[in-house]
Order: sequence, then C-alpha cells, then structure tokens
Amino acid sequence: MAGIQDVYALVEKGKAKLIAAAVQEALDAGCDPTEILNEGMIKAMDAVGEKFKNGEIFVPEMLVAARAMKKGVEVLKPHLATGAAGAAGKVIIGTVAGDLHDIGKNLVSMMLESAGFEVIDLGVDVPKEKFVEAYEANPDTKIVCCSALLTTTMPALRDAVALLNESSFRSNIKVMVGGAPITQAFADEIGADAYTEDAASCAKKAKELVA
Repeated sequence: MAGIQDVYALVEKGKAKLIAAAVQEALDAGCDPTEILNEGMIKAMDAVGEKFKNGEIFVPEMLVAARAMKKGVEVLKPHLATGAAGAAGKVIIGTVAGDLHDIGKNLVSMMLESAGFEVIDLGVDVPKEKFVEAYEANPDTKIVCCSALLTTTMPALRDAVALLNESSFRSNIKVMVGGAPITQAFADEIGADAYTEDAASCAKKAKELVA
C-alpha cells in the first residue's frame, strides 16, 4: 500500500507513470489529501530544488520531477478542499515578445504549481499588452512573471515591465522576472519587484512575495 513517503520518493525520482496510482493508493489508505500534497509532493520538489541549486542534478531531472508532481496533483485535485491546489494565489506567466523559449518558463510554471499557486500560462512570444489583458481578466492575480531567454529580447522584457508599472493595478501585484541573460541589476533597473536566477528559487521567492 502506497503512503506519503512513497509519493515523496516517486516525485523526487520523477516517476510520472507510477505517481497517479501511488497517490490513489495513499488516498484509499486514508491519508489526508492536503498532507499528500504538502508532505509528499511539495517537500519532494523542495528537495529536488535544493539538489538543483547544489549542482547535484540538472534541468532535465527537475523537469521530470515536476512532471511527476503534476500527474500526482491531477489525481489529488478533486479531493482537496476547494482552492487548496491554488491556495497560495494566482500567477500569470509568459515569455516576452520575440522570444520562443519555453523550457525555463514551463519549469517555473510547474514549480509554482507544485508550491500551491494557480498558474495562468500565456505561452511564448507574448506581447506586453497581453500581460495586462490577462490581469484584467484575472484581477485576483498576485504575481506577474515575465521571462526573457535572449539578450535580444531584454528590451521586450523592459517594455513589458514598464507597461505593468504604468498600469492602474500595479499596487495589487508583484512583478517577477528571470531568464538566462537577466540579472538582479537589470531587474532593479527596469523596476521589477523580484528576480530569480533559477526555477528552484522561483517558487520560494513567489511565496515570500505573497506572504
């Protein structure tokens, strides 16, 4: 019979094909759904993030762990108290105009979901206006994440943040930026609230921003 520790181990190892059955078994055994989420999955992703930061694993391993987590959450969602899976708040995320890179963004999305956020993913090559439109359609959003993976799309990131900074709802949100060429200095210069250098630290930073 699978328990919370089994769920933890499967997420950490990225066993996406086995996780759904293990989560279901844990539920059948009477494990609390919120505990399965927090103790089994989120803790496992925290451990994965720590290993990534320490250089013990790399992006592919993080991706498979995050995918496994996602599969597990799908089984868990109907059993969680309404909104528990998005209890930490709502996040809008997208890669800025002219940039078609999505691996980093997808990884950040999965890490945010695994930390309890509801994620609205706008995809890649997102015009700056679309970030604003997405907020207007989801006014309970707490964080807007903009990603740029090329030095040539850093100006588009600057423009997107500038438009968000001019918006009437600016005081209601935190703006977070990231991507390979982005630095803390650039984030400060363009007026973002936060910068994270990798997906592992992104979820932690997001939680701090909404605390």
